[in-house]
Amino acid sequence: MSCDGKPLVWLHGEIRTPPLSRQARLDAGMLLRRLQRGEEVGMPHARRMSTGGPHCYEMRMGDCSGNWRVIYRIDTDAIIIVEVFRKTTRRPPRSVIEQCRLRLSKYTR
Repeated sequence: MSCDGKPLVWLHGEIRTPPLSRQARLDAGMLLRRLQRGEEVGMPHARRMSTGGPHCYEMRMGDCSGNWRVIYRIDTDAIIIVEVFRKTTRRPPRSVIEQCRLRLSKYTR
């Protein structure tokens, strides 16, 4: 592990302005940096995702264009970014969860 902490591994998605506002992008960056340093990020910023598998979390960001989510997994050697999406329903869509499971399965192999 480097002095900067765990690396970020992007399996899918990106955090850019647009579509996220500048502030939402900066908030996401700050939270990801905290994760890289080994800090625990809890509610209201992140919560464990029981449907995503072990060590999977959903990071929450809101801005004027809507609510955004980053699904990630914390491994011993990296933070794995699995998906970035705009949340439009109460629960993450089943298709998003299935895609996340598939990506993580491929990554683990």
